[in-house]
Amino acid sequence: MKNLFLYYRTWFKIGLFTFGGGYVILPMINKEIVQKHGWVDNEEVIDYYAIGQSLPGIIAVNTANFIGYKVAGVPGAIVSSLGVISPSIILITIIATLLTGFQDLPIVRHALNGIQIAVCMLMTTTIIQLMKGSVKDIAGASICISAFVLAYFMGVSVIILVISAAAAGITIRTLATRKSRKAESAK
Repeated sequence: MKNLFLYYRTWFKIGLFTFGGGYVILPMINKEIVQKHGWVDNEEVIDYYAIGQSLPGIIAVNTANFIGYKVAGVPGAIVSSLGVISPSIILITIIATLLTGFQDLPIVRHALNGIQIAVCMLMTTTIIQLMKGSVKDIAGASICISAFVLAYFMGVSVIILVISAAAAGITIRTLATRKSRKAESAK
């Protein structure tokens, strides 16, 4: 029970300080879940994040759910998911009940503008971390560059890019495995 409270508290902290969506959560997960507690490693986080991103729903909740399940089964998944959404529920409830016209206050507009700048930097950091962990060879770099060019310059649908990248990864790895097996059998 003590561990479940620790999971809840840790994910509550992550949910409380994660502004800007799913990409911003990765540095917090890395700091709290990987480095501080050692519940999972960086590769597992990236895998869970990728799966969570491809499923319907909130990326942070999906990722918390997967990591919580790995660490403590169904109870871990439940408390991790509740932990990451609790701050948002509390803050939205307070704002909705106490402050009408909240978004029109100059101080709030200025604060949100500052937060947007910080979120852009966190997203850039996250992208660089993801690239370091995911792009491991020339084939991966080729897929990454191709996906970027197709998405940014040509407006290709993300769905098509994800499916194409998965197919390219499977094809490249299958061919590489066959090639290494042939080389081993030739010896």
